Amino acid sequence: MYEQSFPHKRYKLTYQFLEKHISKSQSILDLGVENPFTKILKSNNYLVTNTKGEDLDLDTSTIKNSDAEVVTAFEIFEHLLSPFTVLQSIKAKKLVISVPLRLWFSSAYRSKTDPWDRHYHEFEDWQLDWLLEKTGWKIIDRQKWTNPTKKIGIRPILRWFTPRYYIVYAEKIN
Repeated sequence: MYEQSFPHKRYKLTYQFLEKHISKSQSILDLGVENPFTKILKSNNYLVTNTKGEDLDLDTSTIKNSDAEVVTAFEIFEHLLSPFTVLQSIKAKKLVISVPLRLWFSSAYRSKTDPWDRHYHEFEDWQLDWLLEKTGWKIIDRQKWTNPTKKIGIRPILRWFTPRYYIVYAEKIN
């Protein structure tokens, strides 16, 4: 195994999950604009291109026109009104998605200043599983992890043992 520094626990776990399932020789279309995690992937020799910031609820042309072998969506689907449409438009045969899980003790996030920074969906694991099944994907592997904070209070304590993130590797079945 490699020793690399990651700015967040979820980046490290996401990278390890991706590395387990996706070869560095496979081309990846990452939904969402280039971000710090994209840079980590590229610095580790993954072949990644990103969507350009278009509203994927309204415009899936980049996805439909992509010849990428793999599509990734790391914390993107919770921002979409219609992830069903996006999943149906993917031509790639492999998919890696991570989403924040709905927490019973914390409501969905919505920024007061940035109109794009809000969660329309906060999934339970079974909801994402069902969405994938209904759009023609078979889940091959899945993992959950917590997101502890070093704050004081009931919610920070709950975050130490309540899974916050859910990641799935799926393959197209039709």
